[in-house]
Amino acid sequence: MKALAVASGIVFWTLVIGVTLLMFLSGPEPAEVVQIDTAPPAAPAAGNAGAIGLPPGFSVTGPAMSPAAPRPPGVPELAPPGQGTNMMPVVPGQVPLPPAPAAPGPNGALESESKTAASSVGQPRRQVALASLVPGIDKSANAPLTEAPLPALVEESPYGPLPKVAEDGSRPADVYARPSDYAAVKGGPPRVAVLLNGLGVPGAPDGDIIKGLPPPVSLAYGAYGRGLQERVTEARTAGHEIYLAVPLEPESYPTKDPGPHALLTSLSPKDNLKRLQWAMSRYTGYVGVTNYMGAKFETELGSVAPVLEELKRRGLIYLDDGSVDTSVAGRVATALQLEHAKADILLDLGRMDQQLARLEAAAKENGSAIGVAKAAPATVKHIADWAGTLEQKGLVLVPVSAAVRTPRQS
Repeated sequence: MKALAVASGIVFWTLVIGVTLLMFLSGPEPAEVVQIDTAPPAAPAAGNAGAIGLPPGFSVTGPAMSPAAPRPPGVPELAPPGQGTNMMPVVPGQVPLPPAPAAPGPNGALESESKTAASSVGQPRRQVALASLVPGIDKSANAPLTEAPLPALVEESPYGPLPKVAEDGSRPADVYARPSDYAAVKGGPPRVAVLLNGLGVPGAPDGDIIKGLPPPVSLAYGAYGRGLQERVTEARTAGHEIYLAVPLEPESYPTKDPGPHALLTSLSPKDNLKRLQWAMSRYTGYVGVTNYMGAKFETELGSVAPVLEELKRRGLIYLDDGSVDTSVAGRVATALQLEHAKADILLDLGRMDQQLARLEAAAKENGSAIGVAKAAPATVKHIADWAGTLEQKGLVLVPVSAAVRTPRQS
């Protein structure tokens, strides 16, 4: 019995000493491990069979970056997505990641974006009855366009004011757009939209050329003209929605030169973003960006993707003017879930009647269609006269943003 008691004591103290040593050597209590469930990838847009992948390092949430290197003295931390950037996307890990994006709707528009064409920063969306959507000229904008610039949508930069997404999620693409009931609901007459470009560039006609245009006709101003903000403000006061025409490299560059700040395929993405931001700072109040030239630039995936990523981040629309048959911009924009469209018809003054007829046919077939015309006195008169015939044809003239947001039927 004594031997058994001694053995039991030895076993007991051995266990006590062993547990104590394990507690001492194991270090502090480990932190709780939290399992983070990643959101499933967004569903691709309907009809996106021809979608292409993005360049290495790019995704719908932004370019992938290598681990952050120490920043040189005096270099500020980059801004997070949705709040503007300083040339390049933020380094992952410096700011919280945004939630996974929703599935895109028609033309790349997010469902929440296509349903909400304004927010607390801009004009509130009102309820629309289908019976109120009648042919003719869209007159649903019964108030002036939202004044620009709104401080909540401005990021200051060394170049000047840049557009950005407001803290409440409001986007320039929504707030600065011409309000249209035809963008709020499905159904109603087929929509036709016209973008008049060639303004605010060397050799452009006088600013008075827009007088007489129906307000739903949208206007594109370049980045090189004088007094651009004054002209844009006057155009918006008259009810026209505005697009910025960014100069892009043409096929025959430098024989055909889009100017000293053109985006080029030979430049790095960082340098092209600097040029893009210079152009975006020339004036405020635009809904989106369109191309000025670009026959070569729009075919280069590695050049196009960073630019469209920047437009997505800043809450803008991209409108491809349709002049480049091999443009990859539309497929890249769809992959990035950037709200975008490609013009259906280029309206050449020499064949205006035939091309306007094609625009009407495209709208009836697809639900909406966009035409692009170069600014000239004869063109303006032709478009104004044509707009007066739309009511009897069962069509309605809407701003470009409304056509972009109209679900396509094919």
